[in-house]
Amino acid sequence: MKKILSKTRAAADRYGMLGQNEKIAVGVSGGKDSLVLLRLMAALREFHPSGFALTALCLDPCFGGIPAEYAGIEALCEELDVPLVIKRSRLGEIIFEERGEKNPCALCARMRRGILHNMALEAGCSRLALGHHMDDAAATFWMNLTAGSRIDCFSPVTYLDRKGITLIRPMIFCRESEIRAAAARLHLPVMKSRCPADGCTARTSAQMTLRGLEMNYPGLTERIIAALQQGDIAGWGK
Repeated sequence: MKKILSKTRAAADRYGMLGQNEKIAVGVSGGKDSLVLLRLMAALREFHPSGFALTALCLDPCFGGIPAEYAGIEALCEELDVPLVIKRSRLGEIIFEERGEKNPCALCARMRRGILHNMALEAGCSRLALGHHMDDAAATFWMNLTAGSRIDCFSPVTYLDRKGITLIRPMIFCRESEIRAAAARLHLPVMKSRCPADGCTARTSAQMTLRGLEMNYPGLTERIIAALQQGDIAGWGK
């Protein structure tokens, strides 16, 4: 935990992610990444000089029309003294039943982001922390390069002027393997994804490709991040 907490603070400080005395929402899906992020942000809150406050946001897509059970996350938030907001939605029904999307991920992500942004504003938060990590950044770079013919990635910090909210990604210096180990070590209440497309996405394929390449090119993921920083791609060079 200390190692990834140090990396999280390094990312937050390098990119100015934590505004002074601001209220930050943490998007919590129930997966390992978002739960570890919640623990890290709660730990940072205790000593970081910015003096930020936290609220956890859970958006339930209600896949199959069935609400998810968040008792484990509710208990964790109570333990961490973090207010929790749960919003049930028809996202799963709209994407997979009404629209019958063959490639649902892009639309689902866009709709999920919009709802989360509104939830954050309704909770009085000026920033929204997302659980993307270093492997996510490398996979996004790879997908943009191979499928989009462009050198690009998501940004460490993104200000949405139409919403007046700032998106932050504090775990971008953490490897997925470190996050998985932390989730197991901390016995976090990780929820299995109920999404029908889970494990069959373009992102999953990109991550598998990069893992294969790393067998021949050790440190490839870290080198991709270094290249983003040196080239100042999408704000990574700040």
